Amino acid sequence: MDTEAIRRDFPTIRDGRGIYLDSACQTLRPDCVIDAVTEYYTQYPACGGRSVHSMATQVSMGIDESRETLAHFFGVKDPDCFVFTKNCTEGMNTVARGFGLRKGDVVVTGGIEHNSNHVEWLSMEKDVGIRRRTAGVDPQGRFDFDSFQSCLSKDVKLVSVGHVSNITGFTVPLKDIVQEAHDRGIPVLADGAQAAPHLKVDLKDLNVDFYCASLHKMLAPTGVGFMYGRKEMLEGLKPLMYGGGTVGVTTYDSVQMASPPDRFEAGLSNYAGIIGVKPALEYLAKIGMDAVAEHDRHLQKVLSKEVEDIPGLSIIGPEDPNERGGVFSFNIKGLTSHDIAMMADSMAGIMIRSGMHCAHPYFISKRIDGSARASFYIYNDYDEMRKLAECLRKMAAAFA
Repeated sequence: MDTEAIRRDFPTIRDGRGIYLDSACQTLRPDCVIDAVTEYYTQYPACGGRSVHSMATQVSMGIDESRETLAHFFGVKDPDCFVFTKNCTEGMNTVARGFGLRKGDVVVTGGIEHNSNHVEWLSMEKDVGIRRRTAGVDPQGRFDFDSFQSCLSKDVKLVSVGHVSNITGFTVPLKDIVQEAHDRGIPVLADGAQAAPHLKVDLKDLNVDFYCASLHKMLAPTGVGFMYGRKEMLEGLKPLMYGGGTVGVTTYDSVQMASPPDRFEAGLSNYAGIIGVKPALEYLAKIGMDAVAEHDRHLQKVLSKEVEDIPGLSIIGPEDPNERGGVFSFNIKGLTSHDIAMMADSMAGIMIRSGMHCAHPYFISKRIDGSARASFYIYNDYDEMRKLAECLRKMAAAFA
């Protein structure tokens, strides 16, 4: 991977606006994506899928091209299996509320889940009467497959797991999870927010029933995600929202819903954002997702080596840096995570995240107040890892 050339494609890096290590939240955008959004607003800022004039037709064609690119990128033949959402959270909530769960039905989740795969189930426990079982994790925060197997029973109607943890960076064995669940006739929903930007995800090979991700974590514009579903699963899923674009025809007392994906894309969409998806995915495809994953591993190893002698620094997650992907969560004894993040920014212009990262149950169960988190991507280099380590070394020396 030519990281130096890649860095030249990102305006904030060219302009020297600091070291961005918060890509698990959302990534920076290359020129080609910014140009696509600008072109929409300056050349054809109209609605898609409604009007038949020339501008609207161009928007509709742009949406279709982005959906086709999405399908090709994830190894799926039918683009209509992909619904555009504003983020992964919307997709996860659409499946949770639309799946048809009833009182007494059990949902199995993992032990380190983002709130997008946690809070909705808590809500449905109260609203619907479903029950929840949580698979365990080992002391290093890795998915416990034996514990997962013990959670499965006849009353389990859905398995819902995060593909990659936004805390530890650990990748769960999703294909094995799907096989184990399918052997018992249980569908699987996966939160791919942290996996899709960093791994080669072949949805046909995984055979997962639903897969949701945030495209703004993989170079696309803000506020764009997707919900993938196998065609027969989407046909049986109830929409989260209703309105314009979701119906075939209505009368005063009846409605005929449109086919997927239209039935799930209510109202006017983020057309500029969706049109920006195509160049974003083409950019990643040109690099190759295997190369992206390998770059993550190299950066992880460099950073892990650089910080190993810093007194009071502890890493959250697997001991093996190869298992931490593009996420480096840590604490320094004597400092809060917010202290670390603010000092990194003020001392060296290094931008990282702090807190519980929308995964409160895991931190609370471990009696940890949170963590600092550096998350990197294709535009980060070894020099930035060393600068972060040096900054943390100075913090530890002065305050820990």
